[in-house]
Amino acid sequence: MSHPHPELGQPPRLPDDALRVVALGGLGEIGRNMTVFEHRGKLLVVDCGVLFPEEHQPGVDVILPDFSWIRDRLDQVEAIVLTHGHEDHIGGVPYLLKERGDIPLIGSKLTLAFITSKLKEHRLKPQTVEVKEGDRRKAGPFDLEFLAVNHSIPDGLAVAIRTRAGLALHTGDFKMDQFPLDRRLTDLRGFARLGEEGVDLFLTDSTNADVPGFTTAEKDLGPAIEAVFRTAPGRIIVSSFASHVHRIQQVLDAAKAGGRKVAFVGRSMVRNMGIARDLGYLSVPKGLIVDLKELEQLPDHKVTLVCTGSQGEPMAALSRMANRDHMIRIGEGDTVLMASSLIPGNENAIYAVINGLIRWGANVVHKGNAKVHVSGHASAGELVYCYNLVKPRNVMPVHGEFRHLKANAALAINTGLPADRAIIAEDGVVVDLHKGRAKITGKVDAGYVYVDAMTVGGVTEANLKDRRTLGQEGVVTVVLIVDAHTGKLAEPPDFLARGFVHDDTTFKPLVPVIEDALRKAASEAIGDAVQLEQLVGRAVGHWTHRHWHRRPVVIPVVIDA
Repeated sequence: MSHPHPELGQPPRLPDDALRVVALGGLGEIGRNMTVFEHRGKLLVVDCGVLFPEEHQPGVDVILPDFSWIRDRLDQVEAIVLTHGHEDHIGGVPYLLKERGDIPLIGSKLTLAFITSKLKEHRLKPQTVEVKEGDRRKAGPFDLEFLAVNHSIPDGLAVAIRTRAGLALHTGDFKMDQFPLDRRLTDLRGFARLGEEGVDLFLTDSTNADVPGFTTAEKDLGPAIEAVFRTAPGRIIVSSFASHVHRIQQVLDAAKAGGRKVAFVGRSMVRNMGIARDLGYLSVPKGLIVDLKELEQLPDHKVTLVCTGSQGEPMAALSRMANRDHMIRIGEGDTVLMASSLIPGNENAIYAVINGLIRWGANVVHKGNAKVHVSGHASAGELVYCYNLVKPRNVMPVHGEFRHLKANAALAINTGLPADRAIIAEDGVVVDLHKGRAKITGKVDAGYVYVDAMTVGGVTEANLKDRRTLGQEGVVTVVLIVDAHTGKLAEPPDFLARGFVHDDTTFKPLVPVIEDALRKAASEAIGDAVQLEQLVGRAVGHWTHRHWHRRPVVIPVVIDA
């Protein structure tokens, strides 16, 4: 099994008969999926998504892939292929198009509708190329063929990329539900046909590679969702990803059967479900959907709210409800149905939200206590089927944390793939396919790029550290009025503290420490306010750490008297 090596340097020049593959996101995390293929001086981008922040990244809206490796070569990008319309695959597109607006977007009807509508908010009008399963398209030296795959959103596609270097098959996100709600099966016949032709590099979805067996069929959720609608005494509040059309369809069907009306809450939910309905992917019974104002006039047992966060993520709206910071006030008799997955790494935050909702009196139904969500990703049994069907020459697991990538590679090896042909790469690791062999040849920058309100990439790890400190360690502001002639305190300092446990006597011992720092400054003829603030800040920081074992953010303010 080939592993990335931390000492990897810049990759060598790519031969004309080789294909380079670099994931700029999505390998080592669940999110910000973006894979760049390079061949004969041209680039093809597959997906460009975002990652949602965790608790330790306060104030961050979303996290992008790092475009720096391709920034100087954007004119060489032939197209961006979008495998499906989830945020972790399309959310980064607006930011890449702001750097070069005329890169064609290739995708299925629903995927392009979702991204076009999102780009409107960014005032961008993209060039789009609509494809469906079975289509073949040229993009420079890349010959693309699209295959249907089944996922938790309609219209997902796998993409086969033929080049002079060989054939790569990228599954996108997929599973092998044999009874999909939209009757659109993963095209295993197409996978087998490509296998006969010879797949040189198979890039496969790893998200559920460590889950044995087969992923439950979507239709098996019907009874559990219907049971919630049959037994809930009051309002039902459903939280879901704003792009999960299949799940919303099940909710609408159950609401109709239960004699309820439905309102969508959250900009992205309203937008996406409107698009899905207009294009015929969502079947909405007449009169079922009403706006929020109309819903407020109805008795609780007739009410269903379907909500999401502003970016389409389900937890944002629920956490605001749990904190009483949302227009929907949760109370006794409410049932909250969490019809979405727990994103790995966020479990603690999610259980904190569940506890908060229960504290307000809600009954919370989630995948931990009822069959109300199934994954959109192939489990180990399905992946093994694919390896046996396709019989690839080389395998590169994609889309997953390191443990998922490793488990996926092990599955491929168990089906007979030589261990040195299972390539475990992480973000930024360069994999070259040359003369039928895939090898790791280098590494490029692929760090996190934080989007924070108005800035892209302006926030650094140091800023986040400060924010975490502000939240956990507090802030101490020291206001000093200093005599400009003597350099001594003109009056006792003022201490203002936030998030730092203190009383009137806490900071008294600090006064001599500050006087000492000022004396030192005067002896070295330091009278500049900025320099004095730095000296005092350091002295106060040392003292609080030594005496209180805390590192608050210290803000010294020096005023000349």
